[in-house]
Amino acid sequence: MAGVSLKPSQGDADVQVTYEDQQKINTFANKNAKLVELKEEIEAKQKDLQNLEDASDDLLMVDDESAPIPYRIGEVFISMSMEATQEKLEEAKTQVQQQISDLNAQADEIKALLGELKVQLYAKFSNNINLEMDEE
Repeated sequence: MAGVSLKPSQGDADVQVTYEDQQKINTFANKNAKLVELKEEIEAKQKDLQNLEDASDDLLMVDDESAPIPYRIGEVFISMSMEATQEKLEEAKTQVQQQISDLNAQADEIKALLGELKVQLYAKFSNNINLEMDEE
């Protein structure tokens, strides 16, 4: 199979890029992009969780416990009792924490795969390939 020749930067022999190597490079790029998306999603979920915790804290400061509390469901606010609102907030926090846990597990799987691919690709291409993320 004919491969694309990489130009070595330090006078080493030409390194041929095979189809399998290209597949590994493409997999690395795709999984790396997915990891970035997961990190952004985790950050958004953590903000949601913080907002829910802030709402729970604010409920503790309510003077009149018999007053209806507006609770948002979708795009609609529903008036609920203090207890019902606290229960809903706890359910929502538990759900968001589970989602964060699931996203972290997915990110860990991808990090493991990226680590394996890095080892394989650096073993073959050494300094002729850059697999590190650019820090902005």
